[in-house]
Amino acid sequence: MQPGRKSIRVKSMKNARIFLAVAAMIAASAAASQAPSALHQPVRVPDLVILDTDIGDDIDDAFALALALRSPELDLLGVTTAYGDTVLRARLVDRFLAAVGGNAGISIHAGVGSKAQNVFTQAAYARQEEGPKCGIRTLFTINAVDWLLDEIRLHPGQITLIAIGPLTNVKAAIERDPTTFRQLKRVVMMGGSIYRGYDGKTGAHRPPDAEWNISRDPAGLRVLLESGVPVFMMPLDSTQIHLETPAREMIFSHGSPLTDQLTLLYHQWLAGSEGHSLAPTLFDPVAVAYAIRPDLCPATPMRLEVDDKGYTRPADGAPNAQVCFQSDEKGFLEFLLDRITGQAAH
Repeated sequence: MQPGRKSIRVKSMKNARIFLAVAAMIAASAAASQAPSALHQPVRVPDLVILDTDIGDDIDDAFALALALRSPELDLLGVTTAYGDTVLRARLVDRFLAAVGGNAGISIHAGVGSKAQNVFTQAAYARQEEGPKCGIRTLFTINAVDWLLDEIRLHPGQITLIAIGPLTNVKAAIERDPTTFRQLKRVVMMGGSIYRGYDGKTGAHRPPDAEWNISRDPAGLRVLLESGVPVFMMPLDSTQIHLETPAREMIFSHGSPLTDQLTLLYHQWLAGSEGHSLAPTLFDPVAVAYAIRPDLCPATPMRLEVDDKGYTRPADGAPNAQVCFQSDEKGFLEFLLDRITGQAAH
């Protein structure tokens, strides 16, 4: 082979390799633009959330907190405690978060205290310190109302307040600074009773009741409905979902730090309660689930009036709340169990 021809052949082979490489890059780019890819999926930014709770009496608040902690769609800024001995409730949350681990960035603030007419069933858990880290996140120097308003100012229009207890902190925040409170993105709450009251012992549906959270402070709901903040209500009509034995044992036998705390709190609740079924009613976790999966409890716009006893009745006029009357109970339980244990109910 003559030297000239060898040079031409080498150049031709080099040009061919360049051409093939460019063609491959173009083909790959075209395929990527047509095939589904994680790079092309919209990334959901977690919703900023504050949980306002009367944790420590009934057990459903603890399940609601657990669901919030195990849901990446939520960025839990903090937990505020409401009704009764709010400082002891804050200590309960602090021990719970310390035992679960990995939640040091979550603030805990005791809210407006009051006299309580019910039993704090999990008080022993709250009073018993566990390890040197217990207590370091509970900031008693900043009360819940001031902290809530400060966070709203820092994140205007971005925070969802999930209220699953009496609305004492909510009322205090609105009275202190209604303009700032109005900058909440929304309030998702468990409370009220529209067409269905507390079920009878046999499971029979009963007429509307003055639901506990609302009856402790009816004025709290009245001022909330007048505040201008979008309100999404999960009343008794949609939240009386029972954690029966198979699902309960799936949680209690799971053996994670989170489920171990739920197991302990459940047994304290059971021992400290009279006349309760073994299957707790998961009122409060429905509100947390709605903040993540609204399809599990579709809401209907309506206008509500609140009387001095805490009855929440439909009224004529422009809607002041979105209310869920029927939840997908099976879908909710599957969602809850999958988040808490990684195993859906069957």
